[in-house]
Amino acid sequence: MSTTSIRSETGSRPSPRTGKKFRGPGSVGPFGLGIAVLWLSVIVLLPLAALTVKSFDDGIVGFWDAVSQPRAVATFKVTLEVSIAAAVINLFLGTLIAWVLVRDEFPGKRFVNALIDLPFALPTIVASLVLLSLYGPASPIGLVFNATKPAVVVALLFVTLPFVVRAVQPVLIELDKEVEDAAASLGANNLTIFRSIVLPVLLPSVLSGTGLAFARAIGEFGSVVLIGGNIPGDTQIASQYIRELIEYDQPVDAAAISVVLLALAFVVLFVLRIVGNRLARREEQMR
Repeated sequence: MSTTSIRSETGSRPSPRTGKKFRGPGSVGPFGLGIAVLWLSVIVLLPLAALTVKSFDDGIVGFWDAVSQPRAVATFKVTLEVSIAAAVINLFLGTLIAWVLVRDEFPGKRFVNALIDLPFALPTIVASLVLLSLYGPASPIGLVFNATKPAVVVALLFVTLPFVVRAVQPVLIELDKEVEDAAASLGANNLTIFRSIVLPVLLPSVLSGTGLAFARAIGEFGSVVLIGGNIPGDTQIASQYIRELIEYDQPVDAAAISVVLLALAFVVLFVLRIVGNRLARREEQMR
């Protein structure tokens, strides 16, 4: 009997003594589920609910006025532009880096692999300071483009790269290379193998990593605070505008802008998760 069938029977067969269903190995039961829900509520749901309630302190009209005024609209536009640019660039380059780390061998591979996680550990304002030192007015390489949108995109690329790489890497590691070898032996070229065999398997993880990168980018603050310049209508992103509203004692408007960002991030992640799950199911059915 296979492990799967054993688990299936264990999860559905009632106990002869109690008449209750076995939960099977690995189940935490009601107590563990309750703790998980409670912790999620305290850490995530309650703060988000409080922020949402705060954003409507001035009513629906006040909320709409806060998010529709010209400064806010311009900030949303800049935030979306640079975040989409960073996510799309990392979609391609992050996948390429993951491919190299998994499929190729080269000196210093372990060092590069560890370097990918550096943005997770490094304070983001340190990254902004480093980028300003490299691309600012005193640039040692003569490349000055601080206080521009490309500078903001570079900062976002730095902090969002690991999301795509770490999402794609495990899938590449588990990918059955024998299928690729079989296709190559039948005369398929590298492009055909990638498009027909590798890409359908990778696509859900690529979309997931890209969605996480985009969600991180629209809420990023530290890495752009120095290199970006915070120019309204040009390089000022939503997180900087929120800070400005708080400094001018407008917490309700700041909460309204925050809620819009949260809703946007949630919708993007939710849609990409649905698309990724459908692609994964379709790939399983085709096998």
